[in-house]
Amino acid sequence: MGQDLPIETADHRHTGLSGTLRRGFAWAGDLIVPPVCAACRGALSSHHTLCAACWRDVGFIRAPLCDRLGIPLPFDTGGPTVSAAALADPPDYDRARAATYFAGTAQRLVHGFKYSDRQELRVLLGAWMQAAGHDLLDDAHLIVPVPMNRRRLFWRTFNQAAILAHEIGRRTGLPVSVSALRRRRATMPQVGLTRAQRRVNMEGAFGVAKRKRHLIDGHNILLIDDVITTGATINACARVLLRAGAARVDVLTVAMVAGEVPLTP
Repeated sequence: MGQDLPIETADHRHTGLSGTLRRGFAWAGDLIVPPVCAACRGALSSHHTLCAACWRDVGFIRAPLCDRLGIPLPFDTGGPTVSAAALADPPDYDRARAATYFAGTAQRLVHGFKYSDRQELRVLLGAWMQAAGHDLLDDAHLIVPVPMNRRRLFWRTFNQAAILAHEIGRRTGLPVSVSALRRRRATMPQVGLTRAQRRVNMEGAFGVAKRKRHLIDGHNILLIDDVITTGATINACARVLLRAGAARVDVLTVAMVAGEVPLTP
């Protein structure tokens, strides 16, 4: 009994010392790299956030939403509701959620993350995605990022979807596989193509690695990308995953291009 007290007291001292060291390192780090707004670089009191002006410029997508497309609905029906757009042209995936519209501050952040190697933005963008996709995350078994063409990956050196996937995995504890879904061939830019042409353009562009099929078969897959634009890419990925035996495929992104999807129910 008398031996327990010194051990407990030592643990408390150790915990307190560790906390003090962490605060000291954080203070020293802030002196070296002062916290600034992730968008405008204005001075702030903490890292990985936005100033008030930039925050007001973010078009967060709020409920009520179409349960399939994740687009806003004009009123809450009290339960899951599918929009007329989803009924007229059902997606190949089960549900999609995006944190924001691809405009203003959100667009600048995504562009900075994607093209200017601002990988520190994964913390802020990952937090937004986690909040927007909480219902999808509750059902997911495996996180899979949309793969990038090898040539593009060579020049960019990183796949932004894979970085976001790992950030969501870190936050939730869900497993991540960056190699389960493969890009088999390059595709033409989707801009200017009709819906039918986009589908043809993406057909056969993706495949599931044979050695990873057991991760897909019978499981709920959460597909991660940075932006939903035309929907052709994520639909093509979803079709491949479902053919490989996925029980369901949901989609989670940072942003959505509002003009690509009708916003009426």
